[in-house]
Amino acid sequence: MKTRHKARELAVQTLYAMDFNNEMDKDHIPMGFSGTTEAEFADLEEEVKLYGSYLVKGTIENLDQINDLITRFSLNRPLNRIDIVDRNILRMSVFSLLYGDIHPHIVIDEAVKLSQDLSTEVNYKFINGMLDTMQKQLFPIEGSTKHDSTEDSSAN
Repeated sequence: MKTRHKARELAVQTLYAMDFNNEMDKDHIPMGFSGTTEAEFADLEEEVKLYGSYLVKGTIENLDQINDLITRFSLNRPLNRIDIVDRNILRMSVFSLLYGDIHPHIVIDEAVKLSQDLSTEVNYKFINGMLDTMQKQLFPIEGSTKHDSTEDSSAN
């Protein structure tokens, strides 16, 4: 688990740097991770390199769809007004929800942890709320919607 968390952390740092430099496109995907030297990169576990690179590349390759979803679910903050760190945590997390094989609750928990570690104290609540709402509406988990469907039928 520590390995995947490290990969997510490096991926967010790299996406942040790409976003900060207005290089959020396939032509600017780095070979390594932003903020790591060649020696540090060489010392990383292979799984960290592979998973982190997968997250960066996948997020960039699906950026239009990801940004559209974030815009759709962020009712009070336009995409460009979301803090740059949080915006990229959201992007990577939405990519993981869309294309990953990880349980949605783990994706959300990891996003919250990353926000607590890398962003301001309260922004994790925004990330948690957005991803939770998105997950419930777009990626319902079997067994957890039984109560919701009962409420819907009783409202008629």
